[in-house]
Amino acid sequence: MHQITGIKEFCLKVYVTLNSSNLASYKINHMIKKIALPLLLLAPLFLFSQDKMTPELLWKIGRVNGLGVSKDGKYILYSVSTPDVETNKSKNRSYMIPVTGGTAMEINNPDSLLNNKNLSPDGSYMLSNKEVKEKKVFGSDYYPELSKSNAYIIDNLNDRHWDKWEDGKFDHVFFTPVGKPGEEKDIMPDEPYDCPQKPFGGDEDYIWNPDSKHIVYVKKEKYGKDYATSTNTDLYEYDIEAGTTKNLTTGRMGYDQAPSYNKDGILAWLSMKTDGYEADKQDLVASTGLGVVNLTKQRDDIHVEAFKWSDDGTNIFFTAAINGTLQLFQVDYTGATQKLPDIKQITGGDFDINAIVGQSGNVLIVSRTDMNHAAELYVVDLGNGNMKKLTYVNDAIFNSIGKCKTERRWVPTTDNKKMLVWVIYPPDFDSTKKYPTLLYCQGGPQAPLTQFYSYRWNFQLIASQGYIVVAPNRRGMPGHGTKWNEQISKDWGGQVMKDYLSATDALSKEKFVDKDRLGCVGASYGGYSVYMLAGIHNNRFKTFIAHDGVFDLKSWYGTTEELWFSNWDIGGPYWDKTNAAAQRSYSLFSPSNYIDKWNTPIMIIQGGRDYRVPIEQGLQAFQAAQLKGIKSKLLYLPDENHWVLSAQNALVWQHEFFKWLDETLPPKDKKAF
Repeated sequence: MHQITGIKEFCLKVYVTLNSSNLASYKINHMIKKIALPLLLLAPLFLFSQDKMTPELLWKIGRVNGLGVSKDGKYILYSVSTPDVETNKSKNRSYMIPVTGGTAMEINNPDSLLNNKNLSPDGSYMLSNKEVKEKKVFGSDYYPELSKSNAYIIDNLNDRHWDKWEDGKFDHVFFTPVGKPGEEKDIMPDEPYDCPQKPFGGDEDYIWNPDSKHIVYVKKEKYGKDYATSTNTDLYEYDIEAGTTKNLTTGRMGYDQAPSYNKDGILAWLSMKTDGYEADKQDLVASTGLGVVNLTKQRDDIHVEAFKWSDDGTNIFFTAAINGTLQLFQVDYTGATQKLPDIKQITGGDFDINAIVGQSGNVLIVSRTDMNHAAELYVVDLGNGNMKKLTYVNDAIFNSIGKCKTERRWVPTTDNKKMLVWVIYPPDFDSTKKYPTLLYCQGGPQAPLTQFYSYRWNFQLIASQGYIVVAPNRRGMPGHGTKWNEQISKDWGGQVMKDYLSATDALSKEKFVDKDRLGCVGASYGGYSVYMLAGIHNNRFKTFIAHDGVFDLKSWYGTTEELWFSNWDIGGPYWDKTNAAAQRSYSLFSPSNYIDKWNTPIMIIQGGRDYRVPIEQGLQAFQAAQLKGIKSKLLYLPDENHWVLSAQNALVWQHEFFKWLDETLPPKDKKAF
């Protein structure tokens, strides 16, 4: 048995490696030919024998990332990151492939083949960013003679952010004359502000004006508790000759980010209108001499995820959630009028367009996923929306396993609305049998639930172990109108919980759903949902799994870092007795208030470096379950943040996830991994 497994592993590695590069960049020597090729002929048989997704197979998938179109417009450059479980790191390779398709070639210098956005258009200067120490924080900052002190001395928020403590360093933007590295200049001197924005911003937060004389960058000009309670980022323009800066978005009070110029100097960016509301409708706006125009104002159901100017600068392509998927859209805009343009949807289907890589003539190169396939690159015909697959990095894996049927259901809610629910079935689904069924609770809370492919909450993996997955597009999800998205704010435990139960009850009417084996799982707001439902589900569920969920709203408010989020979604601090919305949240929507109703096995997962939902949330929930005598387990990940990023921890996560389900909700005739 071990020998067969080893052969399968070897064949899979050879098969995937060769397929990743389309056979172009690998030379097999005489010895390898003798050993590998005969086995390679048998590889499809071995691969086919592994007929379902497993955690180990999931962590062999190459993660494809489009880098851009080559300078000559003939090639697409992309990277493939493949996890290496043994080293707990990833191996990265870069490739180029003709836009028209064909053989991919491995390359070592992708940056040299792409246009460099950080080089000024006239070739004189280079943009970069690096950390600059602006504030004293450590004991050794105040007392240099005590160099071994590891004390933090903090007199203001934001003391922590995402997974790092404040260290007094801030990312600043620099411009440097080409060929003169010692003459770099900080455009944000003596400012305790960041560009790029933390924790996830990159060099997309700063760009050159086509005139090569101005730099536009994103900055939140707030510090301390003002930073922690505001989402008001602005676009600033720095004049490199005068050394002066001006705010381009004064009066725009929410997020303003992702600035991008077309070739004619028209500036477009993503904008939200409301300070403190991080999930506000995100619109695509542009500015010319005529003023600022909101290019997506006319579509209430569109929340723009990302955009890219066309090569000729006359239209903009963007992605947005729509009815449970992410699709590609286009608006025409030349800056000649303030009239709102028509919005054209280019693609459609049960898949996600999760990134726009670049344009070559009349085609666009995009990244696409669905619940059965990880990201690959596709070519989109801009005339008719037809798509052609360009990369085949993971075909060897996905062609060897059964696919999970995904189905749209429209479920009536308790307030007479229609809610989209994704249902994911096991690969060998038989409607005459009964299956254990899991309610999946999405995080966010205002994040779209689409045809994404996750390496943790992987519906294909879950369904392949014999479970039906029910994934509702409940209140608080973009793609169904602004009102639907907004209804979750200050009502975390209200209508949303009814939406979850409506979806559960609707599917429970099906003969193939085993009502005696219903479970509920989720992370972040989804973890909160699990905790909340554990106290109000009226014995529907037989097991729960909550990852990094909010358990107690008061202690969460006192320890989370981005206070603008809790202020908006919960209503404000718990001590403000005059705030009716906040008092309603703390009294009705804190799961800790319903612990007396808990009576169901629960597994709790908590990251030690999660400062969005800090460690006391998971520990409180576990301790309460234990003291009540409820079957419970704690999976503590001390070095993980709000996510699980290392391969070995992820595999532990997945094995413990299914082990718990085996104990509390076992599928009949279940086969081990």
